[in-house]
Parts: sequence; C-alpha cells; structure tokens
Amino acid sequence: MDKSATKAPRKRKTRAELAVIGWRETVTLPDLGLIEIHAKIDTGALTTALHASHVKTYEKDGALWVQFRPPRIGRKKPGLCHAPVHDQREVRNTSGVPVPRIFIRTTLQIAGRSWLIDVSLADRTQMTFPIIIGRSAIRRHRLLVDCGRSYLTRHPDEPPTETLRERNRS
Repeated sequence: MDKSATKAPRKRKTRAELAVIGWRETVTLPDLGLIEIHAKIDTGALTTALHASHVKTYEKDGALWVQFRPPRIGRKKPGLCHAPVHDQREVRNTSGVPVPRIFIRTTLQIAGRSWLIDVSLADRTQMTFPIIIGRSAIRRHRLLVDCGRSYLTRHPDEPPTETLRERNRS
C-alpha cells in the first residue's frame, strides 16, 4: 500500500485567519476621528486617497504638518484634522495624470483589525466614496476582496449613492 496516498495534507501555519471583505466596506480612521466611513476597496489602485478640503501645510516643532477638513460623515460637519506630513510625491489620478499629493500616516481599522497605512489627501468631491483603499494598504494583512459582494464586515445603515458634492449640499 502506498503510504503517501493515506497522508493528510500538511496545513500551513498562519498568524491570522484570512478575512473576506467586499469591494465596498465601512472603515474607521481613529487617529483622525473618522468613524465608519463608506470606502471603496480598489485593488487596481496602488495608493489610498482620502477626500480632504482646505488643505494647508505648516511647521510645528521643526516638522512639516498638514491641516485639512475631512469628508462629512452622515449629518455631522467635521472639524479640522491635523497630522504630520509623512511624504509628498506625485500620484497618477483616475485620468492617469501625475498630480502632487501630500501623504499622512494613520491607523486603518477594517474587519476587526487595525494597522498603519499611508493616505494621500485628495479632492474626491466628484467621487461616490470619500475614501478609496488601495492595494498597498491591504497587502500582507490576510484580507481577500470579494469583488461581487459589499459590506461583509458590517452592514451599513445606508450605503452611499450620491457624490460628496451632493451630500455636502444638504
């Protein structure tokens, strides 16, 4: 009898179980006070971009900082956010044109997990989602994106169906 045919396959040891998320999810950026933001998970995008308006840089204790107004979440008008500038570089926008962006580093919470990510600040007024999570933010965090499903980590009260501009008019 062939002993190899009766052996069970070896299971690989993993640090964390694989979590399945949808192409739309609710995320939190606790360092910025942004709770339960409707996000698009886009594995075709390299970087993460957060809607920010009134972006201004300033110096604090010899380091470059940025002040900005984050997206409105629900009916609550957000206050100003402040964060150290992590990087400044060009990013290709949705049209493929390189544009200069400011990057901050902040904590992302999704699927019951949290870690630091780099986030570019961008004008996403015309976009449906105030934040897009790119593949560099979720790489190596044991997440699988099911592109046919949405809100697998938490069921939203009301998924976004309007642009930020329409939402900010109300």
